[in-house]
Amino acid sequence: MKYSIDLQLFAGEKTEKATPKKRQETRKKGQIAKSMELSGSSVLMAAFLCLMVFGDYIRDHLVRLFTDVFLNRLSMDVTVDNTMMLLGEYGIQILLLLAPLFIVVFVIALAVNYLQVGFLLSGESLKMKFSKIDPIKGFKNIASMRSLVEFLKSIIKLTIIGYLVYTSLWGARQGLSSLSLMSPVTIFQYTSDVTLSLGIKIAVGLMILAALDYMYQKYEHEKNIRMSKQDIKDEYKKMEGDPLIKGKIRERQRRMALQRMMQEVPKADVIITNPTHFAVALKYDGSSMEAPQIIAKGQDYMALRIKEIAKKNGVITMENKPLARALYQRAEIGDSIPGDLFQAVAEVLAYVYKLKGKAK
Repeated sequence: MKYSIDLQLFAGEKTEKATPKKRQETRKKGQIAKSMELSGSSVLMAAFLCLMVFGDYIRDHLVRLFTDVFLNRLSMDVTVDNTMMLLGEYGIQILLLLAPLFIVVFVIALAVNYLQVGFLLSGESLKMKFSKIDPIKGFKNIASMRSLVEFLKSIIKLTIIGYLVYTSLWGARQGLSSLSLMSPVTIFQYTSDVTLSLGIKIAVGLMILAALDYMYQKYEHEKNIRMSKQDIKDEYKKMEGDPLIKGKIRERQRRMALQRMMQEVPKADVIITNPTHFAVALKYDGSSMEAPQIIAKGQDYMALRIKEIAKKNGVITMENKPLARALYQRAEIGDSIPGDLFQAVAEVLAYVYKLKGKAK
């Protein structure tokens, strides 16, 4: 009894990898392995690289934007129309200023998400579920291993950022202390170099952390979608159908096929028998058939039933043991007779037609 209970418990343990069907169902529900850290760090890296590449473009636009007020707008009449026109022009300039950054960040965000999960649209997570506001379940989520991992991840992120900021500023302390002696252009250039260098260092550090986080998310996802042996059996039954029901369906189909076959027996020209073990019903119509066809056949009890139906409907029965066995074994219902049996069957049919007093 104890051994049986242990087997049941083992069968209920989720130790098996998820099947393709299970993976597809969880994907449709939006349950996927995805690291938000990977997306965030990639966007951060893309933003700072974009600033490095388009730094001169952004600087020129900024200088042009600020100097335009002093060069061209001081003598402008302050009216509603002029003010709206000025704001519109400056709005367009700001959009042009930020366009490269926005485009690069948007493309990188889409690419990273696509590489992680592919193309996926799912509204399952947006559905209202009362289980989401269950306080007991919420407390369990707070005290879960995932929450602990997220907390540790936040601590590590802050540690990495703090360490990189400290080392970068400490290494640039001499330059920062002499900013008061530099020209505005030099100050801007120096601070931008320090900022970009610090940003790229932080982005690289966070990307390393994000790669580890993505591996953990994959592991956690695989663990959550594991299946028990019983789950796999139940899924197989749903896909293939209950064996008991499938057996009943096959039995019913077999009975229907036999019923249709028996309905064809009265249309036969002759029944060739073994005489007790085999019975084969043949039919030939020269206007529509190239060769005689087998319209029914049976063995033992079925052979007896075919002969009984033939007798009731006046179909001639002839005993020919080798021919009956060869036709039964070498052709199926609806097939034409094999070529090497044409002569033997033709002789039988000729004799039958002679008895019936007709020729074909």
